[in-house]
Amino acid sequence: MNKQSFSGTGQLIRFYLKADRIRITAWILSLMALTSVTAWSLDGLYSSDAERQAMATTMENPAMTAMVGPAYGIENYHTGAMTAHQMLLFTAILVAVMAILHVSRHTRGDEEDGKMEMLGALPVGRLASLTASMSVMVMSQVILALGIAVSLAVLSIPSLPVSSSILYGAALGATGIFFGTLTAVFAQLADSARGTTGLSFLVLGAAYMIRAAGDVNNDTLSWFSPLGWPLKTQVFVDDKWMPLIPLLAGAVVLTLVAFSVMASRDIGTGLIPSRPGRNHARKSLLSPFGLTMHLQKTSIITWGVALLAIGLSYGSVIGDLETFFSSSELLSGAVDQSSGFSLTEQFISMLMSIMSMIAAVPALLFLFKLKGEEKKGRTETVYARAVSRYTLFGSYFLVALIFGTVMMLLAIFGLWSAAAATMEDPISFGSLAKAGLVYVPAIWVMIGFGALLYGFKPGLTGLAWVYLGYAFFAVYLGGLLQFPEWVNRLSPFGFIPEVPMEEINVLTLVLLVLTAGLLAALGFTTYRNRDLAG
Repeated sequence: MNKQSFSGTGQLIRFYLKADRIRITAWILSLMALTSVTAWSLDGLYSSDAERQAMATTMENPAMTAMVGPAYGIENYHTGAMTAHQMLLFTAILVAVMAILHVSRHTRGDEEDGKMEMLGALPVGRLASLTASMSVMVMSQVILALGIAVSLAVLSIPSLPVSSSILYGAALGATGIFFGTLTAVFAQLADSARGTTGLSFLVLGAAYMIRAAGDVNNDTLSWFSPLGWPLKTQVFVDDKWMPLIPLLAGAVVLTLVAFSVMASRDIGTGLIPSRPGRNHARKSLLSPFGLTMHLQKTSIITWGVALLAIGLSYGSVIGDLETFFSSSELLSGAVDQSSGFSLTEQFISMLMSIMSMIAAVPALLFLFKLKGEEKKGRTETVYARAVSRYTLFGSYFLVALIFGTVMMLLAIFGLWSAAAATMEDPISFGSLAKAGLVYVPAIWVMIGFGALLYGFKPGLTGLAWVYLGYAFFAVYLGGLLQFPEWVNRLSPFGFIPEVPMEEINVLTLVLLVLTAGLLAALGFTTYRNRDLAG
């Protein structure tokens, strides 16, 4: 490395900031608003300390620990402790996603699109693009950290002091920087943007699983997860800055690795080359559906394993959850004995809603794979044969529909398998399947909505992720913050009955399926009529 390798970095930083100003601003403002609104709502939700402590008791159980992390400050469960316990982990995951997408887009993504070759024809150093991308990522994370700290401090809530608010923002910013630098390393290893983001999200998911297992069973294990480190700060309770050191130190090491590999590899290649294909293609590749399956088989397998693992992780704590509830007189007394349902069964409904929204993520990714193929001009090769737009679009839509359902089934099977091994009186697979599969029509609505957006204009597909994010927080925070019912009903997941506590309304499910069909039909029509790559 020499000084010339970094020439032109300043100009590229300004270019990336200008190109991503709307995207970065939207991320920062959304996360600031989410954090401040949640803290403000939690502060006004409980009228007495007794109500807060009752809430603390219900939150201090193995299932919630696996989901959101260990609870600190339970003996005085004030607004700050509630905010950190219930929001820090999920917000950290969103911040990590923000950093992963940015770095992947401006490293491997730019190489894949041929932009790096154009930059190479200009007086720009070999490492300038990576330096600029990393610099903008770090700058956005620092601004995000300061913005969240300010948004919490201005609420003037006694349990949210300025010093603790700064630590809360710093924990999120450090998490984003770590995963951004991790993505920079994967951008050197993988030879495609899809591979880069796939590896990054795989590590993010593994970090969540390791943290969950450690928080429930072995605290030492949590230290091996980068998502466990920000939770160790015990912000708003003990305010420990030390756990952020491994995050930042890891980010420095990963940065050095990324720059070292970038300086020596050929542009357009990765250290992990793509496996060469067959000399002769299978007959299945002669059909659009067969080609679609071939292109997505790795993603399907990877996401299938991930959903199965998520189900296993949640199911593994069900037995502990049952023991926890039975040992607490307060919680045992809170159960409506006349209803015939235990708190464990009631909690399963929440797990199913969360797993269904996770299952919607790969379903949308399978559908939007066509967007990448269109952007790179590969669909033109397919349309050069006797293939209609309806057939090709329908192939991707069908893969999303089928395997979105399969992902939910795998999560249910994982939950049942682990729960059956840990519970004295296991819940039957049929009961769990009924509670989970009832969410499938909501997943189909999300796929239909994605089809409409992509069919109308590929650039609008980001709205599908925004809508899914809204659905997650409306469902997760809706009950917690006692949102009005209409807030939850703005998403398809808000119409799903909480089985087994509620009876299945067949008409509601039929209407959701019809809505999914209508959205899909509009998507097919608009895709048929619009210009490709437009």
